[in-house]
Amino acid sequence: MIKKILWAPLLIIFAAFLWALDGVVLRPILYTLPVSLVVLTEHALAFIVMLPFLLRAWPELKKLKSMDWTAFLWVALFGGVLGTMLITKALFYVNYVNLAVVILIQKLQPVFALILARVFLKEKMPKVFFFWAVVAIIGTYFIAFQNFIPTFTDGGRNFMAILCSLGAAFAWGSSTVFSKRALQNANYKISTYLRFGLTTLLMLGVVSFSGTWSSYSQVAGLQWLIFILIVFSSGGAAMLIYYYGLKQVKASVSTICELAFPLSAIILEFIFRGQLLTWSQWLGTIVMLIAIYQVSLMTKNSAKIA
Repeated sequence: MIKKILWAPLLIIFAAFLWALDGVVLRPILYTLPVSLVVLTEHALAFIVMLPFLLRAWPELKKLKSMDWTAFLWVALFGGVLGTMLITKALFYVNYVNLAVVILIQKLQPVFALILARVFLKEKMPKVFFFWAVVAIIGTYFIAFQNFIPTFTDGGRNFMAILCSLGAAFAWGSSTVFSKRALQNANYKISTYLRFGLTTLLMLGVVSFSGTWSSYSQVAGLQWLIFILIVFSSGGAAMLIYYYGLKQVKASVSTICELAFPLSAIILEFIFRGQLLTWSQWLGTIVMLIAIYQVSLMTKNSAKIA
């Protein structure tokens, strides 16, 4: 038991590092491909790997009710489709924005989750939440715009990347709210399998509607390798590692460990692209992470499968 407790924080940190590796190093290599095709492929490949495990859990699936499936569908739509498409689009502005900034901004997810829980689930929250939410938003502004001043010299691409990152944070926050309902009658493993399976089905419709099937002919050998690396690192594998570690630690410990995600992104961005945050962005990072830490402690009782 002691060994499990000691290893659990390291597992959470490792999962956070894999997510940062995805955002800064792996996913940007796919920027020449349509966003919808990227999201479909990564989820479909991961689901193929998970399918045998899902079939073994068939008796559990038969116990799910219509409201359970509705919740899972919502999670797949917002967490899988919209959230992943928006963050992928933001990261595809690789030549116009510091990718660590994109990753930092989407850490606003807990703020949106609590706001939406208050609106849709009528959950009460301490008054101090609103203080920390405002502080987090102020920190986000400092991060988004160097020296506090918005610029549009790049044709607005940096601004669009920021908007997409904010949209991803909102989508994942919404997914978090409904994942609480989805997990009432299913364990985290089945929830992960269904999240990837339903997202794959939804993305099949998106790709068919957008007519981007022909773009598969443009996928280079290196890009196929990247897809496989994502599946076995930052995709379903990282999520399962994260949840295994999460079961063994307190909320406060987990929240601190998860800070490895944005911090790893900052380090990787410097190693691979030689970009560092400006002094104002560092200030914003400190302010926002302190605020998000406080807010995250309020959300840890809610399940997360976004």
